Amino acid sequence: MKNLLLELLKFKSITPKDDGALNYIAMQFVDFEAFFIEKEGVKNLILTKEFNKEGEHLAFCGHIDVVPPGEGWDSEPFKPLQKDGFIYARGAADMKSGLAAFLSASLEAKNFKGSRLSILITSDEEGEAKYGTAEILSFLKEKNLLPDYVVVAEPSCEQKLGDSLKIGRRGSINGKIIIKGKQGHVAYPQNAINPIHELAPALKLLAGFDLDPGDEIFAPSKIVISNIKAGIGVSNVSPNELELMFNVRNSPQTSLDDVKTYVDKILEGLNYELELKQSSEPFLTNKDSKIVTKLNHSIQKILNEVPEFNTKGGTSDARFFAKYGIDVVEFGACNESIHAANERVSIDEYEKLCLIFKDLIENFN
Repeated sequence: MKNLLLELLKFKSITPKDDGALNYIAMQFVDFEAFFIEKEGVKNLILTKEFNKEGEHLAFCGHIDVVPPGEGWDSEPFKPLQKDGFIYARGAADMKSGLAAFLSASLEAKNFKGSRLSILITSDEEGEAKYGTAEILSFLKEKNLLPDYVVVAEPSCEQKLGDSLKIGRRGSINGKIIIKGKQGHVAYPQNAINPIHELAPALKLLAGFDLDPGDEIFAPSKIVISNIKAGIGVSNVSPNELELMFNVRNSPQTSLDDVKTYVDKILEGLNYELELKQSSEPFLTNKDSKIVTKLNHSIQKILNEVPEFNTKGGTSDARFFAKYGIDVVEFGACNESIHAANERVSIDEYEKLCLIFKDLIENFN
């Protein structure tokens, strides 16, 4: 199990490159039908096998691409180092461990009782994700091969393997506000309209404001300001306009229209422009869904750990499956070192992740 992970970690698969990793993976799956989909420099691989004429179609999804290694490493980022029970390399946690785990499980599992088992891999999850999993799903729909249930093996756990099972994600709304003013000399403020001063009373009603109370699964939809800029960089000239950027990770309780209504109310009377864009929609898989109950059972069986169902974190490729009405969950390695120098995964937890996915496959009936 570990050897496959070590091999995958050697590929310098920085988004959107796969560095030959997808060909290597396909060569391991001689009994699966392989489809390679390439668009705008993004490479995707579908591996699929029919086991029975009837039953349900289970799929695993992941990405081979990683973020650039950056600085501060104690070892070579693409030469996996085994030390003190961990494997260190770029992608060790995000998400070549999850990828290797479901690949190993798919090769080793016996007596799958579903109709079809598929593996979906992209080289563009860390980037814009325009031609990755979305293209895979478009292809599968054309072939009438859309899965019924999907596990995305993103690093979802926090303190230890099995403490978290993501059954949905919040959406993401990006906003930009431009407050119009009139540039002038700071010594004569009566001759100018300072957009910073115009915004100041409203700022405390925007920054960190919860647009809804949240619930047991979703955190509140909070306005988080990410950038404010104004002026020409000197202290004696008041600015002509101010630009403020913000993001709302929204639950199903708050829509883009709700955000617009609130911001418009707070900025009433000001000369401003508001731009809003929903980059991803919130989704939730029912806790009683077969994929939730089966994976939850496998986690508890292998780890004796009861995971928390949650929707924490940013966006992931799981959102693309939700658009097709496919029940999708996320479960993978601990995420404490993702995108950081000296990224790592516990060898013991990786091996147990392989066993969890193997148990899921063998008991998916």
